[in-house]
This record gives sequence, C-alpha cells and structure tokens, in this order.
Amino acid sequence: MTHVLHIKVGEPVEASLARARHSMEALERGQTPDAYFGIGFADLPQLLSTFTPRRWELLKCLSERGPMAVAELARALGRDYKNVHGDIAALSAWMAVARDADGRVSVPWDELDLRVPLQHQAA
Repeated sequence: MTHVLHIKVGEPVEASLARARHSMEALERGQTPDAYFGIGFADLPQLLSTFTPRRWELLKCLSERGPMAVAELARALGRDYKNVHGDIAALSAWMAVARDADGRVSVPWDELDLRVPLQHQAA
C-alpha cells in the first residue's frame, strides 16, 4: 500500500466535510473507508512559507536515507542544527515528517500529492 499525503491549496471546507461524511457512512455500513491523509493551506503563500526550498531538500534527504537523528540530518545537509531542528518542528506540525520512539525523524509517506488550483473557484 502506498502512503500518500495529500496537500491541497484553497480546497473548500465543504470538500473536506464531504470526505469525512463518506468515511463515516462507510463505517456505519460496517465497511473500512479508504485511508486519506491530507492537509490544506488557505493560499499559495501559506504553502510556500511552510514548504520552503530548504525543507523540500530536507524531505528529499530523509526519504532517500531513511530515519535519522536531527543532528545527523543537519550534518548530511551541511546546515546548522538549530535551523534543521526548527524545520523539523514546522514539518511535523503539518504531518510531513514523524519521529520514532528513539527520536529519529523520517518521512512517513511514499508520495506527496500537491494540488494547487491555477484559478480561483467561486464559492
């Protein structure tokens, strides 16, 4: 099974609520709903302030090398520990990275599905 984090910009709240409703209806029927992990951003500037180029580089490094301590990650990236630690905290808040019981960080996703509409959708 592929673990996908869906990242959406500007998705209407109604779409999220509809997904939740479909999952609840499936549970009421005794079915297991499809797994869906998603985060949403109000607009592109919010997304870009969270997923900066340095943080994309960090995600790529973790996905290639697997779980590691923050200090080890900072060395691998050639960056300051404090800055990498802050990036991990920000990405953790958005579920893009996770910590294991030993404190090592990793990317728990096989894929990030990023959706950014080019045109504003009327409500």
